[in-house]
Amino acid sequence: MEPSTPTGSRPLAYGRGLRALSIATVAAMALALALVFFYAPLEADQGFLQKIFYVHVPLAIVALCGFVVGALLAIQHLRTRDPRWDMRSYVVIHMSLIFAVGTLITGSIWAKGSWGQWWVWSEPTLVSFLIVFLLYATYQPLHFAIEDPERQSRYAAVFAITAGAFVPMNFIAVRLSTAYLHPRVLGSTSNLPASMALTFVVSLLAIALLFATLCKYELTAKHARSQLRALRRRLAGDAASTRGVGRSAVPTLQHATTSGAGPVVSAHDWTPPTRTALR
Repeated sequence: MEPSTPTGSRPLAYGRGLRALSIATVAAMALALALVFFYAPLEADQGFLQKIFYVHVPLAIVALCGFVVGALLAIQHLRTRDPRWDMRSYVVIHMSLIFAVGTLITGSIWAKGSWGQWWVWSEPTLVSFLIVFLLYATYQPLHFAIEDPERQSRYAAVFAITAGAFVPMNFIAVRLSTAYLHPRVLGSTSNLPASMALTFVVSLLAIALLFATLCKYELTAKHARSQLRALRRRLAGDAASTRGVGRSAVPTLQHATTSGAGPVVSAHDWTPPTRTALR
């Protein structure tokens, strides 16, 4: 059954369009891989190793953009006090962190093959991205540290906005730096041949679609899990219960309402977890 929402608002349907999005993602990934291995030429200096560029750079771009999107969603949460925006902001930032880990891993592999070292501390792009990653690594523990759900979501939103504002500032600072070991991919000074540029754009699109698909899947899974908990409470005759068992630090749907057709979940029942719920 489709979850209910307050009068005048649209129903939640996080799973709608997930299959089409997944198919588009698989097709884009297949096309990107075909272009990377069979169309894009080998780079003169690095040879086959350079092909990791088509994974590393799109991962970095999508991760940084995800952090900014998470900040925008957090702004919307503070404006409306709607917990759904807090959930969306959490999921986007969580997925961006995963992509950031992939960026650091592929970057280290590329650095080892190109420079003979796993890490170069004098390279501003590497160090600045690591700083952003470490900054956002403290975001999820914030959801454990505060007991009150409203304060928890509010403080997390403020953190997401502050950190999100740091991302473009950090990017601009690196672009203005005079020491560059990374090639310029975006901008008027890009030195990519047409075939490499096309492969890069397709790879970036594929990674962006993968990011969107994973975010939508996570939102759908959390929504379904919340409805299942509401159904279990109703069947157990414990409709007044507001706490789940074995929950994570992820914001979840807590309260349920019922109607003649069965259990439904209110759109305003997104509530961040507390440490008490983990015990």
